[in-house]
Amino acid sequence: MDRKKIKKILQDVRSGKSSVARGMEALKNFPYEDLGFAKIDSHRDLRKGFPEVIFCRGKKPDQIARIFRHHKSSGTIMATKAGREVFDAVRETKKDVIYYEDAGIILAGKKKKAAGKKIVVVSAGTSDIPVAEEAAVTAEIMGSRVERIYDIGAAGIHRMLSNRRKLQKANVVIVTAGMDGVLPSIIGGVVSRPVIAVPTSVGYGANFKGLAALLTALNSCAPGVAAVNIDNGFGAGYMAALINRK
Repeated sequence: MDRKKIKKILQDVRSGKSSVARGMEALKNFPYEDLGFAKIDSHRDLRKGFPEVIFCRGKKPDQIARIFRHHKSSGTIMATKAGREVFDAVRETKKDVIYYEDAGIILAGKKKKAAGKKIVVVSAGTSDIPVAEEAAVTAEIMGSRVERIYDIGAAGIHRMLSNRRKLQKANVVIVTAGMDGVLPSIIGGVVSRPVIAVPTSVGYGANFKGLAALLTALNSCAPGVAAVNIDNGFGAGYMAALINRK
């Protein structure tokens, strides 16, 4: 439930168009709706400016579909780390859903209108693109303008250097990198904007499923680089969009 809906409920009660009982009925799920296996935070948009987002891993497709069916947000419902089987289940419940397969994101409702300065989303390698897409699509849904620059990792540093002007013009840069995970530090050394490092689980054995890249990001010698968790493209996109709003 968003601010406009709550304001209208209160105005209708004040003007007499709606009874107090009806107003209470409309607000009865505050602060959440209990489905047993999930408690839906339908007022998060009011508090945070963006509705609750469903993390799909570990949930059954029919559980996610039920959450979509019961969610009373501002009209936007988003799910992350969603496979095709989850999308098929949700589509049975809500017809107006979009599946961003590369990002693993399901969206019901509309993206916010793109505005403000640009976020640049970078992938070190092609294998990092799914996490980069999760970040990019999240930021776009939240109303940011996004430019993608993919496969410019440290193994061919000239590729990054040829794009440095685009990077320097960004308001925020998100960098997804697996393997040794050094690209966020390299980019952090050539831009004056915040760099959000997203270590990915891409790599060979001693990468430890992204731990090596995470430690590299946390130990970055470039000022202005902050890190989110391994494969957390959503967290990076959300943070970048919040920065962009300012």
